[in-house]
Amino acid sequence: MTERSETFTVEFTLPSERLDRFLHARYPAASRSALQRLIEEGEITVNGAPVKPTHAPHAGEVVKVNWPGPRPDKAEPEDLPIAVLYEDESLLVVNKTPDIAVHPGNGHERHTLVNALLHHCKGQLSGIGGVARPGIVHRLDLETSGCLVVAKNDAVHTALSEQFARREVDKLYHALVCGAPTRASGEIKVAIARHVTHRKRMAATDGGGRAAWTSYQVIRRMKAASLVHCTLHTGRTHQIRVHMEHLGYPLVGDSIYGKKQNAKLVELTGFQAPRQMLHAARLGFTHPKTQEEMTFEAPWPKDFADAVATLS
Repeated sequence: MTERSETFTVEFTLPSERLDRFLHARYPAASRSALQRLIEEGEITVNGAPVKPTHAPHAGEVVKVNWPGPRPDKAEPEDLPIAVLYEDESLLVVNKTPDIAVHPGNGHERHTLVNALLHHCKGQLSGIGGVARPGIVHRLDLETSGCLVVAKNDAVHTALSEQFARREVDKLYHALVCGAPTRASGEIKVAIARHVTHRKRMAATDGGGRAAWTSYQVIRRMKAASLVHCTLHTGRTHQIRVHMEHLGYPLVGDSIYGKKQNAKLVELTGFQAPRQMLHAARLGFTHPKTQEEMTFEAPWPKDFADAVATLS
């Protein structure tokens, strides 16, 4: 998409507020870091002049926001296969494979889902997510497969992001976990925070962190493992992986959360998982344009189906 600008007038003086936080509340689909970058680059002005992210909004000020479109010089379109579950002029839902990163980042500068989407959609993607994440409303870990919704314009992106923020999206995951949970179903309501020493990891915590809520149901007990359905009521980083480890049954193949249990699984069964066995099986939301309730289901990838067959 081409760049788009919009202008609005601040209604109330907020002496204790920062402009970046104020804008994040107005545009929840845009991260604070992305908004700070736009402010610092002069893409967001107040009364026609550049300001700092710490500027306090005052009644009557005119704020202009220039949303730049995705820049192909940062993420090049690539003709890569995409499993499209649904597509219209506003959005598409894809079944992400477990061997592709969602967006460019350290170690994955090319051959990502974003590169594939830029080619498939011919650049017609929302720009709110920033240069590296055009169209990306939510994300899945590199090794996680399954349903992912992508927005083609900013209005749809914002509306979908608000549904995620209000917890109005149905998110069901299938997971293979080490061992056999003693309870057939349950709720895990434990906050999640950044690990105090391993900064790339998350951890369950009794104090601080962000509230997190996962429901689970054991579907099948197998050889030293179980097939579990997990419903996400919140969307924290690594939530299912952290919560299942906290419960004592980490994901099969998870090299970060549950090395000890996975080593025991290999010892007992001889099965070595190629990745963390987590699949976003179902995604449901309200279509921002038609207001239709839509639900999509993604079939298991071959490695997940093979793991279930091997451990059954």
